[in-house]
Amino acid sequence: MSNQKHWLVFYTKPRHEFKAESEISALDVEVFLPKITTVKQWSDRKKKVTEPLFKSYIFARCNERERLDILQLKSIVTNVHFQGKPARVPEWEIDGLKQMLSKDLEVKVLNEIRPGTPVKIVEGPLAGVTGIVSYTKKGNTEVAVTIEILNRTVITTLPAKDVEILKAS
Repeated sequence: MSNQKHWLVFYTKPRHEFKAESEISALDVEVFLPKITTVKQWSDRKKKVTEPLFKSYIFARCNERERLDILQLKSIVTNVHFQGKPARVPEWEIDGLKQMLSKDLEVKVLNEIRPGTPVKIVEGPLAGVTGIVSYTKKGNTEVAVTIEILNRTVITTLPAKDVEILKAS
């Protein structure tokens, strides 16, 4: 097993990011949970709340043995993989994120499918068909997908949950 440490991304159980942070810290492993403070509005009051920047994700700088220990924690589901290997995050990206969050800036994470994104339809009668997102509507809950067939363009609108973004190869 390699003793070399890398920043890896772990997927936590829903709303277990803070628990995962304390459990990983207890293993004496460097952990980074990007957090932002937002104002939440309830019917009777407003309150500042600290929440994770990326829901259900946490970063840990660890070696292979520590990675396996982290995967045993109750708050961790798995670690994120890319091409069959644990996804490594470059040190400069973590440093940049830390620097950005240290400033008093408003930060938002957009979970949207943008026009021009290649997608594969994973549900419904068109499952397996690939195409390009031409536009989104209804708060990004529906996407219009352009499919090239016989030198013709066919556009269909379907729920965003029915498509998966194709990764660049």
